[in-house]
Amino acid sequence: MRAQVAREGECTVALRSAALLTGGYEGESFLLTVGGEHADGILKGAPSLYWPELWGARALLYVWDDDAADAVTAGLANPSWRVREMCARVCAERVLGGQKKLSRLTTDEHPRVRSAGARALVAAALAGISSGRDAKGEFAASVEAVLTGMLRDPDRDVRRAAQQSADALRDARSA
Repeated sequence: MRAQVAREGECTVALRSAALLTGGYEGESFLLTVGGEHADGILKGAPSLYWPELWGARALLYVWDDDAADAVTAGLANPSWRVREMCARVCAERVLGGQKKLSRLTTDEHPRVRSAGARALVAAALAGISSGRDAKGEFAASVEAVLTGMLRDPDRDVRRAAQQSADALRDARSA
């Protein structure tokens, strides 16, 4: 990835990654850059399924341009749970996504998406607290209510992610 960024610049690599995420084709070389050796199987004829989209999203954890944000938030509704999960991780890292879209992830059918949704939702709430955008604490309170509901999730890992997220939010609100 570093070599690709050195050749093309971070903005270009981020936008090409976003193009993959939205189903675009960015060439074999780029697919190998973001997908590694696993991309070789696709290039040799294995079904691509959701892998290029997932690799495009994952690359956005490491390279970024604000013009990629729409692709990431659109990816939160991708049919593949792996892509939804990775887009939620990018949302947490880049502090993207609105409350409705992120809250929807907390009720996703797949536990890993629900966990990633909790982390992305709390990242947005923490950003609101630290920036002063949520001075009244209304957004943080609504996020805390969502996280509290997630503590009853049937999946242990989801409950753990919700508890850790709720703890981080409570700590930030009391600071």
